Amino acid sequence: MAAHDPQTITKKELVNRIAERSKQTKVVVKDIVQQFLDEIVKELADGNRLEFREFGVFEVKERAARTAQNPRTLEKVEVPAKRVVKFKVGRLMRQHVGDDDEDVAGAPAAGAKASAGGKPPTRPAAVPQVAPPAVPAPPREPPKPPPSNSPF
Repeated sequence: MAAHDPQTITKKELVNRIAERSKQTKVVVKDIVQQFLDEIVKELADGNRLEFREFGVFEVKERAARTAQNPRTLEKVEVPAKRVVKFKVGRLMRQHVGDDDEDVAGAPAAGAKASAGGKPPTRPAAVPQVAPPAVPAPPREPPKPPPSNSPF
């Protein structure tokens, strides 16, 4: 994990980095990046699965209709079924980011993620496994000698 506070990296910043490394103009790199993102959104909208080996997999899942509750008014609200995009982390990303989970549960749609400022999906923090405190064993009594057959 990084020792600093996470920063929001924008598409513009990524375009600048790629343009500098590839010696391409920012205009060309921005166009390619945007076309790439547009293709991802288009394929997911068509219901297709996108697999980027070692990086991860984007796929559309159906979320069933459910009854929810407004926490402020406690009123029951019907939430309709909807399609959401799930991202399953690939091996290389898992190694570099240190994510032990296979799937980002409840992640917002990837298309929405890209258009909502590129913020990563939030998920509950892992609960550390803590061993129970060691309890000292009660003192052991010395073994009693076997009963003797002597009358005394």
